[in-house]
Amino acid sequence: MLDHEEFVDRNLIKVRRASASDAVSISSLYRQLVSNPAVSISPDHLQTLAGSESHFVLVAEQDGVVKGTVLLSLCADVMFHKQPFAVVENIIVDQGARSVGIGAALMRAVEVHCKAAECSKIMMLSASHRVEAHKFFERQGYVSSAKVGFVKYRKAFA
Repeated sequence: MLDHEEFVDRNLIKVRRASASDAVSISSLYRQLVSNPAVSISPDHLQTLAGSESHFVLVAEQDGVVKGTVLLSLCADVMFHKQPFAVVENIIVDQGARSVGIGAALMRAVEVHCKAAECSKIMMLSASHRVEAHKFFERQGYVSSAKVGFVKYRKAFA
């Protein structure tokens, strides 16, 4: 999947790069993901990321309405020459649109990007209480027992 292409699956779910005009929709989705009042989606930042070669904010549309989003970051690595690895973050599907293939379409688009970039792996973290999300990730082929994730939030930085 190249930067300018769209991915349309068999359920007519269109996955594309987010643009500045998607800020309100993404903000609404993120409010379903977390209850942190500090979350702020900047149209300008979305537009900047739309031109990035290593960071991709993708949105999934059904019937012209944004129903899901995911952030994909390609990270430089030194272990395998110039082969990057990928980090997936902030994947969310609207509560009223789950179990119809939107999340799966987003994850397929992520894999298309990662394959084209020759990534060595795709990694993600998920909040420990999001059991249904974990089941979804496992259905997509992700293995939760392969690694152990650790997080240190800003308030705990030295």
